[in-house]
Amino acid sequence: MPTLNDIRSTFLDFFARNGHEVVDSSPLVPRNDPTLMFVNSGMVQFKNLFTGVEHRDYNRATTAQKCVRAGGKHNDLDNVGYTARHHTFFEMLGNFSFGDYFKEEAIPFAWELVTRDFDIDPKRLYTTVYHTDDEAFEIWKKVGVPEDRIIRIATSDNFWQMGPTGPCGPCTEIFYDHGEHIWGGPPGSPEEDGDRFIEIWNVVFMQNEQFEDGSMRPLDMQSIDTGMGLERIGALLQGKHDNYDTDLMRSLIEASADATSSDPDGPGKTHHRVIADHLRSTSFLMADGVMPSNDGRGYVLRRIMRRAMRHAHLLGAKDPLMHRLVPALVRQMGAAYPELGRAQALIEETLKLEETRFKATLDRGLRLLDDELGVLPEGTRLPGETAFKLYDTYGFPLDLTQDALREKGREVDIEGFDAAMAEQKAKARAAWAGSGEAADATVWFDIADEKGATDFLGYDTESAEGQILALVLDGDRVEEAGQGASVQIALNQSPFYAEAGGQVGDTGTIRTESGVARVTDTRKSAGVFIHFAEIVEGTVRTGDAAQLEVDHARRTAIRANHSATHLLHEALRECLGDHVAQRGSLNAEERLRFDFSHTKALSADELASVERDVNAYIRQNAPVETRIMTPDDARAIGAQALFGEKYGEEVRVVSMGRAATGKGSDGQTYSIELCGGTHVTRTGDIGAFVLLGDSASSAGVRRIEALTGDEAMRHLSGQAARLSEVAAELKAQPDDVPARIKALLDERKALQNEVAQLRRELAMSGGGQAGPEAREVNGIKFIAQVLSGVTGKDLPALIDEMKARVVSGAVLLIADTGGKAAVAAGVTDDLTGRVSAVDLVKAAVAELGGKGGGGRPDMAQGGGKDAGNADAAIKAAEAAMGG
Repeated sequence: MPTLNDIRSTFLDFFARNGHEVVDSSPLVPRNDPTLMFVNSGMVQFKNLFTGVEHRDYNRATTAQKCVRAGGKHNDLDNVGYTARHHTFFEMLGNFSFGDYFKEEAIPFAWELVTRDFDIDPKRLYTTVYHTDDEAFEIWKKVGVPEDRIIRIATSDNFWQMGPTGPCGPCTEIFYDHGEHIWGGPPGSPEEDGDRFIEIWNVVFMQNEQFEDGSMRPLDMQSIDTGMGLERIGALLQGKHDNYDTDLMRSLIEASADATSSDPDGPGKTHHRVIADHLRSTSFLMADGVMPSNDGRGYVLRRIMRRAMRHAHLLGAKDPLMHRLVPALVRQMGAAYPELGRAQALIEETLKLEETRFKATLDRGLRLLDDELGVLPEGTRLPGETAFKLYDTYGFPLDLTQDALREKGREVDIEGFDAAMAEQKAKARAAWAGSGEAADATVWFDIADEKGATDFLGYDTESAEGQILALVLDGDRVEEAGQGASVQIALNQSPFYAEAGGQVGDTGTIRTESGVARVTDTRKSAGVFIHFAEIVEGTVRTGDAAQLEVDHARRTAIRANHSATHLLHEALRECLGDHVAQRGSLNAEERLRFDFSHTKALSADELASVERDVNAYIRQNAPVETRIMTPDDARAIGAQALFGEKYGEEVRVVSMGRAATGKGSDGQTYSIELCGGTHVTRTGDIGAFVLLGDSASSAGVRRIEALTGDEAMRHLSGQAARLSEVAAELKAQPDDVPARIKALLDERKALQNEVAQLRRELAMSGGGQAGPEAREVNGIKFIAQVLSGVTGKDLPALIDEMKARVVSGAVLLIADTGGKAAVAAGVTDDLTGRVSAVDLVKAAVAELGGKGGGGRPDMAQGGGKDAGNADAAIKAAEAAMGG
């Protein structure tokens, strides 16, 4: 019996032999279709190839595509576990032609694979064609299908359309007849909804383009889009009539039964089926970057998780169960989808966290539900207010309550639930209006209320498609904006990071069919990402699909700076002590800035040590890992939090670097921080780290600025170039430059001292003549002199020399420094009780156009604006001595 893994390989190998490129499954989050919450078919990743927008180096392909149908218009969640063929996660096998082969080859490919490679009895097979597609009808006859088993279908079941306009075309399908013992009729019959005839293959012939007026024309490039559900064909090839009885699903069901010590086919059969299905969808969504949250894709993921967890609870699981089943899933599907194994630790940790938190409220919520049902008359719907309380207080999504009631034969008063939800939104709006936000910010609350929060894709990609939900121009919503307009754009999903946590907002480009907008900044309000943009070409309209492209080079530089900030934080703590805590940061394109608590400047040795440590962990090239945790759990493993930041119930925890003794459960993680920003994949991606220096930011806070990556290399190259220039000027080798400069500085200092001494001697000698004689003022010897060729710095030494010469007395010197005056006065120690040098300077300075002056009684200095009044200044000093 072939396993599902065998069947997948057989399918891909068949089409590879027939010239098809085997293309990996795309992530579950669509990058090229903003209308889809999750990829729901194999053709999604090829949409732009079918329309001719994109071209690749192959024109036929085959895939095994991961698909999820659990949100939006494609939602099978309510039926999962109760039917034989509904799943939230499934694999779609497909082969595709992009303008290469068409019906003449597509139909024989299908028939050959199904009847030869899969060895299905042709007598059990029926085919359908669109009622006007005579060409397909004749080709089926040619491959050997009798006319009475080729059924013409006139409905849209056999005509595929991408939308109201665009590519479209007829379908042809293959059905398997399970036999008369099962009720049901062939397709197109009144009993077609029965389970006897099951569709196993669908081929879409994309041959037309439909226009708004309903007309069609043949496409220039006619293509093939095929789909075969792996679970469905697997059940058939394994002789089963239920997808949950296939080997892969059965292994997961038995793992659930073993973990709960229960019978996989007993009363809890439905519970095991739900758990097995939901284990796949939740694990693959997390492997593709979706994390549980309260909005968007993350909310759908959380709903699926909690639905599975309730069924685990009903099986009697006392402890978290889902994370214990992940190894069984990886064993089954990890070889085909390596991303599952790479993300295993993250998946297990997230599931455990979610289930631990949810179990704490599950019992209380179910008790409330049981209490309410106990007082309701039989057949009465559960009041909407109660269902809303379960949602708002206990985190029970509406569909989880409906699932619990389904088992009891009850329903929910949906109108009452919607009314309670509307009332809560009205209160939230009122609270927002009174929160002190800017007046025009209320427009973003309205957009968030109407359209929902923006789904951020930027952790995993820098390009995607989105849909423009709103345009805001000068504070008002508009339907369109033309070239030259500066607008703010809201999208349903975006790879652009909105400024937060010190990381600046992304820039880039938004393109629609009718226009181009250049994004200059991205911010966030009320959960909506606001793309500040200028329309540089054409017109952009609300509702447009848009191609979103983040400026890759800029994001790369920002990412490197942000990750380096984490390493810097830890290096500072190790160098300076545990008192170091982040007090702010800036992670921009060209540099990083980091403020931290510390009371004094860092020494040169400390700065060198920090820079050396950061670069050592960059060269380590360790992976940068992200996990989702509660803030308390994150702090318990040593994660650093941003000072003053408010955190929700869950946080992203970023870990990087390996140390001999570190943090975390392994005791070896170097840096662990709570952070919602974007980061490098490995520390080596930072490139290099150059610390520019530190400075005071505020009281008790220091600031470091640094460079990484290309900016760091440019800085180092510039320094090297300048060093070479200096070495050339000094006629020395670069390594000898410090010693050569020291020698030159010592020589310069000696010469300066010599020049100063000669200048003083020359000044004191009066140009070769004898210096001024002392005269007596009020019984005190007094020497006063006006000097040129000296500076104010020279005067104290000259004062000391003249005080020594006079032995007992007072000295006043005035230096003419280019029209301005420097003044110094000195009094010998024996006379400071009678006269103060400070008084002499103040008296002189007043005549020289200055103010004040100060010093000690034996030595004082001052200055003035006008050296021409030197004689008057000397007389004023004599008067201050009582002369």
